[in-house]
Amino acid sequence: MTTRQWRRKAPLFGARITSIFVLLAAICGLGKFAHAAGETVSTQPPIPTILGARVAGDSVRTRFVLDLSQDVDVTLSGLSDPYRLILDLPEVRFELPKEAGHEGRGLVQAWRYGLFAAGKSRIVIDLAEPVSIDKTFVLPSVDDQPARLVIDLVKTTRENFVEFARTSRKKLQEGKVARKGDRLEPKDTSGQRPVIVLDPGHGGIDTGAVGVAGTLEKAVVLDFSSILKRKLEETGLYSVYLTREDDTFIPLGERVQIGHKLDADLFISIHADSVRRGKKLVRGATVYTLSEEASDDLAGEVAEQENNSDIIAGVELHDEPADVTDILIDLARRETRNFSVFFARTLVSELKSAVRLINNPHRSAEFIVLKAHDVPSVLVELGYLSNEYDEKLLVSDEWRERMAVAMVEAINGFFRPRFAQENSKAAQ
Repeated sequence: MTTRQWRRKAPLFGARITSIFVLLAAICGLGKFAHAAGETVSTQPPIPTILGARVAGDSVRTRFVLDLSQDVDVTLSGLSDPYRLILDLPEVRFELPKEAGHEGRGLVQAWRYGLFAAGKSRIVIDLAEPVSIDKTFVLPSVDDQPARLVIDLVKTTRENFVEFARTSRKKLQEGKVARKGDRLEPKDTSGQRPVIVLDPGHGGIDTGAVGVAGTLEKAVVLDFSSILKRKLEETGLYSVYLTREDDTFIPLGERVQIGHKLDADLFISIHADSVRRGKKLVRGATVYTLSEEASDDLAGEVAEQENNSDIIAGVELHDEPADVTDILIDLARRETRNFSVFFARTLVSELKSAVRLINNPHRSAEFIVLKAHDVPSVLVELGYLSNEYDEKLLVSDEWRERMAVAMVEAINGFFRPRFAQENSKAAQ
């Protein structure tokens, strides 16, 4: 029982004695007395903080500097095509201005930062050219000066950088520890209920789109996905999972695998993108399905942005596997796409009476996250953060309620034939 709880139940005199006792213990620095009175002293070390960052130099030699509240271990690795330098750190707080990293200098084009996985932060530096690390060192804090991590980069050849990237990634993988706790573990549903996987886009180091007023896509879509999950669970008809439950980055291919491993009956990726052209005109919800060619320029632009998530987060890109020639898999893929299109049309029909839709609300493009050959999948753009009116709606509780209710109705409609068939069998 805590001191506060004890005070509520104890007589007034005892409460006053306890308060005085704890106060004296705190003044005297007698931690054991405070503990005896029910107070606990945290032994958790403070989370390191990055207090500042800057880039200096030119196209021959460039220096990247981080100001730190305390020394931290940093692992450096590289990725080519495009050229990137990856700094992996333990979980840290970033107390940096919003514009930090938007502009680079010399060999550094730009850089970005954020949570990459549970207990792990990452900084990704976009490079103008291939570089080699001339030296890296940490300056300890002195007087009122923070500790500093310094990385000196010099220009090198593509061959040298590609070799550095290969060897550094190999070392990183050899010491790789599996992530835990960044998503729900699958539950044993014994196939009794349809399994729905909701995929809040982006997360962690990948913020996604940023609204006119500064709203972050990764936060908006996680909030909405949590609301939708709760409403679906309230029906008692489905087993619902999120690909991420917190501000954690998950690669696109891994999102697809989550749906596959959970044997999902429906996969819905949730986004709130932005567009470069027609910012004031493009608004409203959109439903996307998979196709090898984009249905229009807007669909192509959105797919390109979403497919860049792995590059943004500094994930190693792998070549897509060759087309599978197995006729059974090919048939499964076609059937899955047909179901995806059927659900997309059902969803659009339901949303029409609830929220504003974009012109031609069902579109298609080659989204990586929709490529599971055995799981019907759609990507829903709740709206476009590049439009100030959509941005206001996306953070509105009333609008999110209407959107979630409409999506639940569409999902019920999609599974209604299955429920009817199961009920018919049960009645026989």
